[in-house]
Amino acid sequence: MEITYREAIQYAFFDEMQTNENVVLFGEDIQKNLYGYSDGLVDKFGERRVINIPISEAAVLGVANGAAMCGMRPIVDLTLPNFMCVAMDQIVNIMAKVHYMSNGKYKVPVTIFVSSMQGSGNAAQHSDRFHSLFSGIPGIKVITPATPQDMYSMMRGAIQDDNPVICFADRSLFWRKGEVDCTQIELPGKAKMIKTGKDLTVITISSCLQMVVDSLPQVKQAGYDIEIIDVRTVNPIDYGILEESAKKTGKVLICDTANKRGSVACEIAVELQQQVFPFLKMPIQIVAGEDIPMPFAKAMKQEVLVTTDKIIKYIKKF
Repeated sequence: MEITYREAIQYAFFDEMQTNENVVLFGEDIQKNLYGYSDGLVDKFGERRVINIPISEAAVLGVANGAAMCGMRPIVDLTLPNFMCVAMDQIVNIMAKVHYMSNGKYKVPVTIFVSSMQGSGNAAQHSDRFHSLFSGIPGIKVITPATPQDMYSMMRGAIQDDNPVICFADRSLFWRKGEVDCTQIELPGKAKMIKTGKDLTVITISSCLQMVVDSLPQVKQAGYDIEIIDVRTVNPIDYGILEESAKKTGKVLICDTANKRGSVACEIAVELQQQVFPFLKMPIQIVAGEDIPMPFAKAMKQEVLVTTDKIIKYIKKF
C-alpha cells in the first residue's frame, strides 16, 4: 500500500502495540499528537498504554528504563533531538550500560523516537541533527530511516530489539509517499543499496537520500552513473556494502544532514580510507551541514543546511 512517511510511523506503533501487550507509548501530548502519527492509539489501547508525559525528559526516561528492566517495551517520543540533552544521564549511564553492567541479567529495550525540525524555522535550540552525537555511545543502536518502508519496518524492528534504540526521523520527509509492505520487519544494522552505478559511490544518511534521488535527473544529464547506498543504521554501521562499492567505483561522496565536525560522515570516511585506500582514485568527499548553530533567518539557514543543489555541485567535482 502507498502511505506517507508520517503514516508509516503511526502504522508501526499500532502494529507493535497490537502484537505485544508489553509495548507502551510515552510522549509529550502523545494522545493527540500535532503531526498525527499517534492518532487513534489512545482510543484503541487506552490511557494506560498511551501515556501523556510531563515536560521532564529525565524523569520519563527513568520510568521507561525501569519499565524495560521489568519486561515492558517502552517507546518514548521526546519530540525533538534537543530534548534528549536533559536526559543524558538516563540515556548514557542507564539505558546504554545496564545490560553490560549486569552481565546480561537485565535488558533495557527502550525505543526513543525523535524527529528533526531542521529547515522549519525553529532556529538553534530546536533544529540540531544529533544522530552523529548519539551514534558514538556504545550500547545504543541508532537508526535514520529515510523512506516510508524503512520507517515502518525499522521502527518495528527497533521496538522488537532487546537493545535500546534511538530512531531519528526527519520532518522534511513526513509527507513523502511510498509503497510499504507491512509484513517486512528489520532489526537495525543493515545498509541498503538504492541504485547501482559505476562512476561514483554516493553514501547517504537520513533525508540526504531523498535529496540525492531528487538530483538524479540532473546528475544523469551531466553524464554521471552514480551508485546510491543508504546507511540507515548509524550505530552499528554496515561497512561491508560500503567497502565493496568503494572498491568498484574508486570514488566516494558521503552526504550527511548533521554538521560536519564529528559526524557519521567523517567516521565513515576514516574507516573507508583505512580499508579501501588502494582502490580510491581520489580523496573521499563529504557534504554536510555547516558547523554553526542553526540560524532563524531563512536565507542564512539555507547556507547551513545540506541541499540538493549542494549535492549536485559536489557530484560534479568528480
